[in-house]
Amino acid sequence: MAQINMYQNDEIPSPRKRTWNAFLANPFALLGLWIVVLLLVIVIFTNYLAPYPAEIQDSTALLVPPSWDPNGSVRHFLGTDDLGRDILSRLLHGTHLTFALSLIVVFFSMSVGFVIGSISGMMRGIKSSILAHLLDALLSIPSLIMAMLVVAVLGTGLENVFWAVGLALIPQFVRAIHQAIHDELQKEYVTAAKLDGANSIQIYWYVIMPNVWDVLIIQTTFGLSVAILDVAALGFLNLGAQAPSSEWGAMILQGTDHFLIAPWTVTIPGFAILITVLAINLVGDGLRSALTPKRR
Repeated sequence: MAQINMYQNDEIPSPRKRTWNAFLANPFALLGLWIVVLLLVIVIFTNYLAPYPAEIQDSTALLVPPSWDPNGSVRHFLGTDDLGRDILSRLLHGTHLTFALSLIVVFFSMSVGFVIGSISGMMRGIKSSILAHLLDALLSIPSLIMAMLVVAVLGTGLENVFWAVGLALIPQFVRAIHQAIHDELQKEYVTAAKLDGANSIQIYWYVIMPNVWDVLIIQTTFGLSVAILDVAALGFLNLGAQAPSSEWGAMILQGTDHFLIAPWTVTIPGFAILITVLAINLVGDGLRSALTPKRR
C-alpha cells in the first residue's frame, strides 16, 4: 500500500534552477543557444559533415551558383568560388578558424582579465583609482583598432591574430571584474563578514565572488561576439588569416573580386558571421535577463 502524504510540500527551486527556468522562458535566447550548440557540433565533427576538403579545387565547377538557383547543382549545395572550391565545405571548415579560435581567445582574455580584475578590485585608494582611469583610457580605444595595432607590430597570420584579439579584449574583462568587485565591497554583507572575523581571501572567495560570477558569464558571452567580429574583420582586411584560408572573413575578401557575377561567395560567409554573432548576443541577453532578478 502506497504511503499517503497528508502534508503538501512546495518545492522551492534553487537559484541555479530559477535562472535556468527564466532563461528557457525566453524563446529568442533558447534559439540562440541551439545555434551555438550546433556550431560546437560542427567544430567537433567538421571532417564528417563537410562533403569535400576545404582546399580541393574542381576546374569543371567554377563559380557554380547555389543549388536553389536554376543553374545550380546539388553536388555543391552553396555553390563554388572562382577556383571551384565548395563553399559549404569551406564554411564548415572555417568554423574552426573563426568560431573555435574566438572561443580560445575569449578563454585566454577572460582568464587573464579575471586575475588582474580580481587583484585590482580588492585594492583601495590611489592604486585602485589609477588602474580604473587606465582601464577607462584603454576602453576608449575600440578593440578592433587595438587588435590592428598589435598585428601591425607582430605581423599577419592566425597566431598573431590570437595575441592581437586576446590582448585587445583583456581590458574589457579587467574592467568588468574590477567594477563588480569594487561595487560588492561597498555592500553591508561584506562589512558584516569583516565583523565576523573573515580575512581578505575568505571575503573575496566566499562572500564577493558568488555575486560576481554572473557578471563574468555575461561578459564572456558578449566578449565572444566581439572576438568573432574582430577575427573576421582582420581576415577581411588581409591582416589575419591569409589566402587560401577558409576563415570566414578571408572568404569574404577572396570573393569580393567576383561579387557582381557571383555574390554568393560574399553573402554566404557574411550571413554565417551575422547568424553566429546574433545567436551569441541572444544568449548573452537572455542570460542577463535571467540573472537580473537574482542580482536584485
